[in-house]
Amino acid sequence: MLEKHAPSDQIISNCLHTHYGIKTSSLTSLALGADINASKYKALALNQTSYFIKVKHGHHHDTAVEIVELLQRSGIEEIIPSILTIHGKPMQLIDNSTLIMYPFIEGQDGFHRNLTEDQWTTLGKALKQIHEVKVPLPILNRIRKETYSAKWRDALCLIYPHVESNLISDEIGLNLQKFIKKNISDIRQLVDRSEELGEKLRRESLPFVLCHSDIHAGNVLMDENSHIYIVDWDEPIMAPKERDLMFIGGGVGNVWNNPIEEQLFYKGYGKTEINWTALAYYRHERIVEDIAIYSQEVLLGSGKEEERLEMYQHFLAMFEPHGVVNIAFKTDQ
Repeated sequence: MLEKHAPSDQIISNCLHTHYGIKTSSLTSLALGADINASKYKALALNQTSYFIKVKHGHHHDTAVEIVELLQRSGIEEIIPSILTIHGKPMQLIDNSTLIMYPFIEGQDGFHRNLTEDQWTTLGKALKQIHEVKVPLPILNRIRKETYSAKWRDALCLIYPHVESNLISDEIGLNLQKFIKKNISDIRQLVDRSEELGEKLRRESLPFVLCHSDIHAGNVLMDENSHIYIVDWDEPIMAPKERDLMFIGGGVGNVWNNPIEEQLFYKGYGKTEINWTALAYYRHERIVEDIAIYSQEVLLGSGKEEERLEMYQHFLAMFEPHGVVNIAFKTDQ
């Protein structure tokens, strides 16, 4: 498993003091999200104010920050803007990483708390606003564009030989190997159908809108006053609206798979014509990506046992009744 490339706690604390004028009494690492290139912390200042700190490996995260600023200027309230440095910058370079600071929101995400009816409708309205935002040309020239890439399909195909390998010896790896063999026909169908749907979409040339790209339940935060926030804007993309809409009813994490929730969401989003080819493609492709990542880490990785076990459990959950695999296949019917 790849290791996170975070600076030391002392370097982070010094950065907060030097560039944000904040002296901290504690810095607590947070086990949030699956991004191996990001480390997250709760910083407590001497005046007892709490801050959320994200440290991303590399120095190329300005586009994501600019997108959040654009959404804030567009009047979208379900966004948490970053806190500026004392020099007015939305982020700060630190060693080989980029540090971004936000207000710390006390609350829970959609994996740990069900959205209320009003929150589902609010989420729909917010996402529609996001999809209608006009992205300025300078940002548009830098932001990712959908290409229906075969990256994850190719990565998963490279895993196939290891499924038949006799070199795997640990219990978690052997259990996953056995499970993959049992479900290999469904996995191959996901890969093949994703390729077919992607090729069809390349020929259709659907209109692109600004998309979050990963708006699953874990990236919708609800505070103590029931206000919702769409967080983790690390990978915005210009793509068909179905890039985001696939999560509504898609069952990622075995939540958000209730038809009533979909109805409430679209009450806020408004009437729209869904391209079912695109919706099916994105649901298939997301599963292919997760299978590729989990397989590589569990079968070939050397990470901590508890991390590999968690990935193994996530893998199995995708194939549960009413799970993402079942939903993706039904979307394609």
